[in-house]
Amino acid sequence: MKRFSNSRLLSILLLLNSTILCSHPKGSENQLTIIGSENLDIVEIIRKKIDLRIFPYGQLAETLKAAQQGDAIMLLADRYPGQQVTIDESLFAIIRDKQLRVYLEYPSSVPGMHFGEIAKPTNWRAVVNSNFFRGQPASLQILGINGLHFVTSETEVASPHIVAAQVAGFDSAIYGLPETADPLLFELPSHNLLVATTSFSNFVTGRFAPQQEWSGIWRTILEYLMPGKEVTELVWTPEVTATYGRDEKLPRHYQRRSVERGIDWYRNAKMLVDNTYADSLQQLVDNGISRIQWHSQIPLGDGSNGSLECIFSEIDENGSQPIGISMRGDCISETAMAFALSGKLLKDKESFTIAQNLLDFYLFESIAAQNEYADPNHGAYGLVPWGISSYSWYRANYGDDNARFILATLATSAILKTNRWNEPLVKSLLALLRTTGKNGFRGDRIDLPDFEANGWQYYYQREVMNLSPHFEAYLWACFIWAYHQTGDELFLERVENGIRIMMEHYPDKLIWTNGLAQEKARMLLPLAWLVRVRNTPHNRALLQRVVKDVLALQDESGAIREELGRIEMGRYPHPQSNEAYGTNEASLIAKNGDPVSDLLYTTNFAFLGLHEASYALNDRTLRQAVKRLAAFLCRIQVSSEKHPEIHGGWMRAFDFEKFEHWGSNADAGWGAWAIESGCSQGWITSILALREMDTSIWDLTGKLTINDIYPAMKQEMLNTKSYE
Repeated sequence: MKRFSNSRLLSILLLLNSTILCSHPKGSENQLTIIGSENLDIVEIIRKKIDLRIFPYGQLAETLKAAQQGDAIMLLADRYPGQQVTIDESLFAIIRDKQLRVYLEYPSSVPGMHFGEIAKPTNWRAVVNSNFFRGQPASLQILGINGLHFVTSETEVASPHIVAAQVAGFDSAIYGLPETADPLLFELPSHNLLVATTSFSNFVTGRFAPQQEWSGIWRTILEYLMPGKEVTELVWTPEVTATYGRDEKLPRHYQRRSVERGIDWYRNAKMLVDNTYADSLQQLVDNGISRIQWHSQIPLGDGSNGSLECIFSEIDENGSQPIGISMRGDCISETAMAFALSGKLLKDKESFTIAQNLLDFYLFESIAAQNEYADPNHGAYGLVPWGISSYSWYRANYGDDNARFILATLATSAILKTNRWNEPLVKSLLALLRTTGKNGFRGDRIDLPDFEANGWQYYYQREVMNLSPHFEAYLWACFIWAYHQTGDELFLERVENGIRIMMEHYPDKLIWTNGLAQEKARMLLPLAWLVRVRNTPHNRALLQRVVKDVLALQDESGAIREELGRIEMGRYPHPQSNEAYGTNEASLIAKNGDPVSDLLYTTNFAFLGLHEASYALNDRTLRQAVKRLAAFLCRIQVSSEKHPEIHGGWMRAFDFEKFEHWGSNADAGWGAWAIESGCSQGWITSILALREMDTSIWDLTGKLTINDIYPAMKQEMLNTKSYE
């Protein structure tokens, strides 16, 4: 064996050491040190791609001291938002002297900077502010960070890569950044330090969005830490997804399964108020509290004490959403309809009981059936108050909400084969009729003080025009149904006047609420039912015109694209400034072309209207379009094992290009991720059930009769001879 002299051996060792240092000037290319919990989302995702060493914070000092020159290290906030990451000055010196490449999040201090308090703004979003991510995401791209907490900085940060700010826009900050913007991600070049003033590592748990953009952010952070290493796209399964993928083959009976999940949502979300919980909820409302955190121990009722309004749009750092605990009449009726129709389809008698209990509660037992609304001498007699949880809701009377209450109750009555609610239904129909003016318009809302000041006769005689299908169209649908039942020409007269005037101004002069698309969608139902009672070429042409316009908004995925009209005609358009974001009701888009469906105001009612129109016109092409829309809705129904409060629900916003739940969350009341128990969940579940039964609401309710009580009630409520 050849032997080496001591001097020769020393030379070889020095050369070997030099080679190692040259090949490792910036740390191990494929190794990353994690200081924090191994259970954090980012650790779970990258551990299969990158060789990780994981140490708890108790070993922070010794880990940094043992680190080699240029090592890559991530210091993660595993106790966010309750506890910041604390590093003393001596450890920052090690990071600097060893030229470690470090990602640090949610720190209590950083060299050369003075941090302030922890901020938790309500209407702020994250915005990309540089080209650090090489266009993926691009500068001014908006990012969703739910439950955002961040460390404020009293030291100016030059060129942060991501900031937090109140900004308007769908995908990007359309008005640029406001003067007030706080850094969320920035570099500290003197220390090779990438600092996040919040936590990014919980991005899966916190349901950060959009998914592709967050993949790009993390890829760039990892490549910053390990220069020269190309990080492939990060892939993970979100904790909240669509039920089926965009191109996934739908299983057999997918509609039926969707109905099952849709009705189970009411139970999962704790929408049905239990007797033991009713007083507690009301006390909360009385104290100004409108929402509670969902938890599994909330008792579930049987409908006898009503049902709750919604799941609100706010998402916390754990990905959870609160329950909206107000009680709305329209929501309760639409929930009853969903239980009735699903009960019929699924042969579930318990659902029938719940449906009946819900309507009995609101129409016979609640305050909605008492006081002014039960007083024959009051102008509000027979109407249905918007809600019963507080006086501000109780005083309000929307014709649109009354109409949807009636429509849903009719469907429920037909399924349960009962006339138990005929009297309040007829009262409501007549109450709406006598507060609708000669032109066929009622206006947005009439409150109790308005009735007390004016009486109902004032509204019956006035010649108002309200070019808003959102508020008027479903009244006309109810009136058409009432005319079909009773033969009373007064109903049809008001409808035909209103529709004539509305269509003379359609679509450019319509007053739109959150978007023009919803106004077009709302016109479908009354026009479809008008064809049922007056099947003239003119009426068919009106319906076909609106059908064509709505289908022009249908994407190849089946989605109905949201659309804005002329800005001066919009009640609640997209925010017109950054400062306006989150301060009022608003649309989900910032400009036409933004690829989002609105399942609260547009798509749900387009589904209802197109479904009824397909039976009125008996058009094969239209039926195929409805089928595509139904399949889309079944695909995008929420699937989430971790969050029962939203599993089986339909959120308001869905981006059909990204194919994930995304939209502008500017609406102050019912934002992008809200699930409304009535307008969204009730109607979508119900129409899917009707499709499985191969029938329409018109045909379903055709066998109902109100003629035995109508003449006497008309004499009581609408003796028109005195006012002609």
